[in-house]
Order: sequence, then C-alpha cells, then structure tokens
Amino acid sequence: MFSCNTSSSGHSTFLLTGFPGLEASHHWVSIPINLICVVSIMGNSIILFLIRTDPALHEPMYIFLSMLASSDLVLCASTFPTMVQLFWLGARELPFDLCAAQMFFIHAFTYVESGVLLAMAFDRFVAIRDPLHYAIILTHSAMAKAGAAILVRAILLNLPGPILLRQLLFPQISVLSHCYCLHCDLVGLACSDTQVNSLVGLVSILLSLGLDSFLIMLSYALILRTVLGIASPGERLKALNTCVSHLCIVLIFYLPKLGLSVLHRVEKHSYPALAVLMANLHFLVPPFMNPIVYCIKSKQIRQGLLKRFQQKRVDVS
Repeated sequence: MFSCNTSSSGHSTFLLTGFPGLEASHHWVSIPINLICVVSIMGNSIILFLIRTDPALHEPMYIFLSMLASSDLVLCASTFPTMVQLFWLGARELPFDLCAAQMFFIHAFTYVESGVLLAMAFDRFVAIRDPLHYAIILTHSAMAKAGAAILVRAILLNLPGPILLRQLLFPQISVLSHCYCLHCDLVGLACSDTQVNSLVGLVSILLSLGLDSFLIMLSYALILRTVLGIASPGERLKALNTCVSHLCIVLIFYLPKLGLSVLHRVEKHSYPALAVLMANLHFLVPPFMNPIVYCIKSKQIRQGLLKRFQQKRVDVS
C-alpha cells in the first residue's frame, strides 16, 4: 500500500493484482480462468432457458435453481470484466466508484446465492417431510416472496458498505490483493479508523452466510431424522438421492470460502500466487459447477436438454 500522507476521500485509484511472480505469463495463466467464465455463462444461460421454456420444469426445485443460475450470472458479470481488464489488457487501475460498485454486486449476489441455497434446503425438507402438502406450501406466490426477501436482504446488508467506505481516507493509489474489489480488502487499505466498517462487515456476514449455513445444516439434520424414520431401505435411499444435487452445490459454495479463509490466516504471504488462485476459484467454481451438477444428477434437466437438441436436429433436417 502507498503512503497515507497523500490520502484522499472518494477519489482514490486502486490497482488490481494478478498472480504475483507470474506477470509475464498472465495471458497464458488467464486462459483457463476465462474459459471457466465463458462456460459458466453458457451453462447458467442454458439452465435458465430450459426452465423458462419447459413446463415440466416449472416446479419449486427448478424455479429455485433458476434463481441460483441468475445470481451466478450476475457474479460472473461482476468479476469477469476486471479479470479481462487485468489479464488481457494489462490495465490495473480502477477508480473508487467502480471498485465500490463491483464490491457491492459481488457481496450482494454472494448473499443472494447463499439465501437461495437455504430456500432449496427448505424445499427438500418439505418434499421429504410433508410430500402431500408440498404443492400447497411451496406455491408460485410463496416462491416469489422468498426470492424477493432474499434479494432485499442482500441489498440492505450491503448498502452500508459502500456508503461507509466513502467516509474513509485512502491513499491516492492503493494496491488490491485480488483482481476484483472486496469489502475486507478495501477496509484494510484505508488510512482512517475502520472499526465501524469492520463491525458492519462482520454483522453482514453473520446475518447472511453465517445464518444461512446454520439453517442449512439444521434442515439437513431434520431431513436425516425424517429419512431414518422411513421403514423401507429403498425409500430411504430414494429420499436421500433427491438431496444429492443440492448437497453438492452447498459444499461447492461453502468449502472454497472456508479454504480461502484458512489460507489467508496461515500461508497467504508464503504462497501469494496460491492465495490469489484460491480467491479467484472461490468465485468461479460455484457458477461453473452448478449447471454441471444439475445436468448430471437431474433427469428432468437432461431430458429437457435432449429434447431441445432433438428439436434442433429436426429443424435443421
């Protein structure tokens, strides 16, 4: 970080950071990252198209999946431009306003994704615990309200961040730890007192990722309790199998974040390139893997995809 003697408020420039020690090979290193971004955008767009156009997929589980795909697309759109700017154009500078806007969208839609995963856990719990009233509980109106509540919560929890950051003093030029802007990174670069910012950030995480992860674990504990009460081993396996896809994407979402947190506290300075790679992957892997997991595990998604390809072949013929 540059000297705080030349600090200014709201007019700072932030420098994006790629892979330390590999600056000369950024073009080559970024190829797999860019491919992951492109595949993520295509995969989630296909999922949204299939769910929108196939009436057989207008069920609660797939409507929640469409919400997840939408949040993944926004996350890709939030992080991809600065990756291209840094790795392909070699431009590191990012003004404060753009940095704060990117930070808001990244954190807000990470919270949206977390909230949707919680809603999907509740969906699986209701489907297993009370299948006869499943359609009555999870109506389209209820799902729309849940989606709106998830979005409003994400916006309200993240609005104070950029507003409070604007009150801080920064060096005229600051070096970021990643190729995108995060709240904890910006707070660490500030020259003035950041206790309020740190507290707001902590409360925001606890009321989103912390609360959601706890409720997801509680949902699965209740699901396991319900499944163990089923007499038939075959029915138990069938009930658990309906949760596999969701459990996979929950692990894909939370485990990279846990790994990055541990790495930042243990070996961040010893292996800076590894820390940057993990920081990129923890945003890139969930949007990349979510469509793949559901295409592999969901028979309805596979059938919808196959139907579209067959229609395309008939039209071409």
